[in-house]
Amino acid sequence: MSRPATAKGLVSSLDPALLLIVGLLLGGGLVMLSSASVALAERSTGDPFFYVERQAVAALLGIACGAIALRVPTDTWERAGLMLPCLAMVLLAAVLIPGLGNTVNGSTRWLRIGGINIQAAEPARLLLFMWIAGYAVRHSDALRTSASGFVKPMLLIGPACLLLLLQPDFGSAVVLMVVSVAILFVAGARIRDLLLIGGLFTLAAALLVGTSDYRLGRVLGFMDPWADPYAKGFQLVQSLIAVGSGEWAGLGLGNGVQKLFYLPEAHTDFVFAVIAEEFGLLGSVGVILLFGALTWRALQIARASAANGRLYQANLAFGIAAWQGLQAFINVGVNMGVLPTKGLPLPLVSYGRSSMIVTLIALALLLRIDWENRQPVPRKTRRRRVVA
Repeated sequence: MSRPATAKGLVSSLDPALLLIVGLLLGGGLVMLSSASVALAERSTGDPFFYVERQAVAALLGIACGAIALRVPTDTWERAGLMLPCLAMVLLAAVLIPGLGNTVNGSTRWLRIGGINIQAAEPARLLLFMWIAGYAVRHSDALRTSASGFVKPMLLIGPACLLLLLQPDFGSAVVLMVVSVAILFVAGARIRDLLLIGGLFTLAAALLVGTSDYRLGRVLGFMDPWADPYAKGFQLVQSLIAVGSGEWAGLGLGNGVQKLFYLPEAHTDFVFAVIAEEFGLLGSVGVILLFGALTWRALQIARASAANGRLYQANLAFGIAAWQGLQAFINVGVNMGVLPTKGLPLPLVSYGRSSMIVTLIALALLLRIDWENRQPVPRKTRRRRVVA
C-alpha cells in the first residue's frame, strides 16, 4: 500500500517536467481558445470571452478534482474492481434515457445535471481504463496463456463501445477500444488474440461506415474534399486553407481569417488549424512536440512503475499515455487531412469542459503514480483480495 503523504510534501515533490508540459498546454490552450472563439462568441452570445471564461472555470474545477485525486493512493483504485466499469456503463446508458440525455447538434452525448452538460464518455473512458489496468494484473496468467483471458474484458469494453456508437460517438469508441487493447498487449496478451480482435474491430468499423450515410459522407469528403468543397468537403477544405495560410511563422496571434465563420468548430475540433494559421509550421510543430513530450514522460513513469513491480500503476500510466497520445494524434491528423473527421478534441486545448476536467484528473493520477514510484517501498505489505 502506498505511504500516506502530507499535502505540502506531496505537492512540493511533484514531477516538474510533467507540470511544465501540462502548464504550457493548458495556458497556451486558453490563449488559442480565446483567439479561435472570440468572433463566434461575440455573434452568438454578445460576450467575446464566453467560451474561454467557461473553459477557465472548467480548468480550475479540473485542477481541484485533480488535487483530490493526488491525495488518494493508486492501489485504492485497483481495489475498486468492478465498481469502476459498472459506474462507467451507468453513465453511458443514462445518456440514452429520454429526459436524462441531452442532444446537441444531433448527438445525444451529454447528461444535463444542475444546468451543466456533462459528456458521459469522458469520465466513463477513464473509469474503464482504470479497471482494465487492474484486470490485466489480476488475470495476468490467463491473459498470457488463453483466449478467455483476453475475451473477458472485451465483454465489457465491447458493450461500452456499442453505447458510444448509439450516441453516436465513433471517435470515442475507437479510442476506448484501441487503448484498452494496447493496455492488454503490454500486460502480456497473445499476438493472435490481438489480431483476432483487431480484425473483428476493423470489420465492424467498415460495416458501420458502409451502412451509415453520415459516416460514409465523412470518409468520402476526407478522400477528396475538393470534389465537393461546399458540402461534404467544406470543413476539411477550410481547415487545409487555414493550415496552408500559416506557412512558416503564421499570420500572428488573433490575425487568422478562417476562424471568422469560414471554419466550422474552430474552437473545438479544429483549433489546431487556427494554431497552424496564426503560428505557422513552427507553432504547429511546437504543439506536437509538447504532446510528444507528455506521452514520452507518461511512458517513462509507466516503465519506472514496472521496474518497481507496481504493475497496476504501470498499466494505468501506459493507458493514460496511449490515450492522450492517440487522441492528440487523431485530432491533428483530422486537421491536416490525414484522417477522416472523428469529433475528438485536442486535449487541454480544444473547448470542452468535460474533456478538460477529466484530462486534468487523469494527469493528476499520473503525477500520483510518479510520486509513489519515488517513495520507499514498505518491507511488509499485505495484498488484499480484489474481485474481477
